[in-house]
Amino acid sequence: MQIAVVTVSDRANRGECEDLSGPAIEAWLKKVIVSPYEVTRRVIPDGFESVRDTLIDLCDQDRVDLVLTTGGTGPSPRDETPEAMRAVLIKEMLGFGDLMRRASLEQTPTAILSRQTAGTRGKTLIVNLPGKPVAIDIYLDAVFPAIPYCIDLIGNGRVETKPLTVTNCRPVN
Repeated sequence: MQIAVVTVSDRANRGECEDLSGPAIEAWLKKVIVSPYEVTRRVIPDGFESVRDTLIDLCDQDRVDLVLTTGGTGPSPRDETPEAMRAVLIKEMLGFGDLMRRASLEQTPTAILSRQTAGTRGKTLIVNLPGKPVAIDIYLDAVFPAIPYCIDLIGNGRVETKPLTVTNCRPVN
């Protein structure tokens, strides 16, 4: 199982601040996933082209199973992660964004400013997460129960999780 964690941040890319969101995603994965996996990390600048090109490379060249992006999903002018992602998706899965915002709204009213989404390109599932490390757990706790089954359905590696942490939602035949 290959997982890519992509931090989208001008400042982190330039070395002006530490990337905290990428490590927060990795820490969450370590406490939840029990099946073998490898993580590839990238820190890229904000903007349509950088995100689009990175996602195409990870999906088409590296053929990763899952891409988790962090950052670039707010309303500021350089926040173009969802637009870039939509340009590379074959199938958008709007329910992911709906659920992430709903879960976050229980914590903060500013969750309505988030523009997270998810979708597939080939055999890769891509999920946009917020750029704030404190929100990573909230968003992943909400949507990850569906991710292993989604990865099964698109024909990629199998993800198993710690049952007491995240329960995989796979139908029983």
